[in-house]
Order: sequence, then structure tokens, then C-alpha cells
Amino acid sequence: MRLIKLLLALIFTAGLGLYYFIYVASAQATVFFINYERQSAQLARKEVVLPDGLHYVYLEGGSGAPLMLLHGFGADKDNFTRVAKSLTKHYHVIIPDLPGFGESSHPAGVDYTSRPQAERMRSLAHYLGVKSLHLGGSSMGGQIALAYAAAYPAEVLSLWLLDPAGVWSAPPSELAKLVKIEHRNPLIVRNEDEFARAFDFAMSKPPFVPRPILNVLAKNSIKNVALSENIFSQIVNDSVEQRVTGLRTPTLIVWGDQDRIINYATAEILNKLMPKSQIIFMKGVGHLPMLENPEQCVKDYLLFRQKLAAIK
Repeated sequence: MRLIKLLLALIFTAGLGLYYFIYVASAQATVFFINYERQSAQLARKEVVLPDGLHYVYLEGGSGAPLMLLHGFGADKDNFTRVAKSLTKHYHVIIPDLPGFGESSHPAGVDYTSRPQAERMRSLAHYLGVKSLHLGGSSMGGQIALAYAAAYPAEVLSLWLLDPAGVWSAPPSELAKLVKIEHRNPLIVRNEDEFARAFDFAMSKPPFVPRPILNVLAKNSIKNVALSENIFSQIVNDSVEQRVTGLRTPTLIVWGDQDRIINYATAEILNKLMPKSQIIFMKGVGHLPMLENPEQCVKDYLLFRQKLAAIK
């Protein structure tokens, strides 16, 4: 009986300590959990200033064939840490903060459309000694990955596209209707409540994140509202359809069938444009499959790469 009481007391104390850590020391807790996920994925945070004068911060880990992963609008490099936990066992994984986001430079008055951003990612890859690579991208990151492959098809060995942007001929999504009709963009956040709503809007099955940590994560988005509005207006007017028509890069297109940001019908359009592409629809998943169902997402990708290697 005495042992049971002791265990209950320890559990209560640990729970109280965790509550204090998350709800009172939320900034420190956020850093702790982010670093824990990076370490679990065997990713190290690195930074460099390239000749273009821009400061790039990126995560890197693993060995093997290079795989660069590009995050979406309003996101950052840590969107991929959960899937990277399995990927670093097989590949040399590089996950940058795109210019304009995260810890990388936020230059004003520059072109943030897919081609210039692709050139910046190519410059980073070349600086790291990577001349050819496999590319993955979520949303805006997928749009940039497509632009990269279209401009340098000999350098991109395969594409992994997770609900990619840049193909705008599909029926309008819920987001597109809100922007056009109500002049309201749920992805542009000006306060903590809007960030929390954007988190839920983007995903059908969002991972659990305590509200105090969400509030810490919101700070960067709130601080960069004007730049975010500028970047969004650029990317939604930047189509990659003509550039990727006939592109023969082996491509895995993954789409959540509950995506509210980009209509999932886009997957079929992209599949028809790219003769060596295939589609996986993820049931009950929204716009961010790598966060909503990382296990299945990685499993499908590893199988794609295995089949690709077998063909060669």
C-alpha cells in the first residue's frame, strides 16, 4: 500500500511539473519539444550565408542519396521532422527554411514565386555539394519543387509532392472561395486565435499541440503578416502547369481527400500533365499528410523509392 501511494504521489508530481512546464514556461517547453523531435529524427540545425547575401537555416541528417524537403506557406522546416525520423535512416535529408519563412532571411521587395525560390534552393544544394537530388515539397514547397524539376530536369531524380500548389485550373477550394467571396484568408494570421484556427483549417487530423505551445509558434506568423500577404498574392498567381507538361521526372503525388486549401481534384490534373507520376489519396486527411498521418506518409514514400530503385 505504501508503494502504491508513493507511485501515485510521483505521478501527480510529474503531471504537475509537466503542466507548469507547458503552461507557465511555454517558450522553453516549445524549444524543448522541437529539439526533442529533431534529435529523435537525427537532424542537426545548421545555418549558412550564401553569396546572394541571404541567411539560410536548415536541418540536416542521415546519409545516402540526397533528399531535400520544402515546407509550405506559413510553415517552416519542422513540418517534416516527424517523417524525417524514418527518412534519415535511408537518405541524406536536408530541410531548409525557405526564404521568407522560419529562421531564414525575410527579404522585402523580392520575387517569391516558384522559379526564384527554386533557384535559391538550388544554390543552397550546390553550396552543400549536392548537384543532383530527390525533392519533396508540401503545398507551396511542392510548387517550388515542380519549378526546380522543370528548370533542371537532369538534376532532380524524383519528386514527392504533398498537396502541391501551382496548378490552379482545378475547381476552387474552400480557401479560394473564402478569399474571393469573403475577402478573408484563414492562412494570414494576426493573433493567436487566428493561428489556432488556421492550424485546424489546414488539417483534418491535426496532431495534439497544447494551446500555450501553439501561441508560441504563432509569434513568427503574427510578426510577418505584411510579408505573408505579399508572398501569398505572388504564389496564387504563379502557375507551373505549362512548365511541367510532359515532365518525365518520376513523381509521387500524395493528396488528402479532406484538403480545404487546395482542391484534391488538382491531383488528377497534375497526373495527366506528368507521364511518370502516380497518385495516392489519403482518406480523412487534410492539407498536411506528413503531419496528420506521418507513418503512412513515410511508408508510401519508401515504397515509391524502392520501386524506383528496382526499375534502375
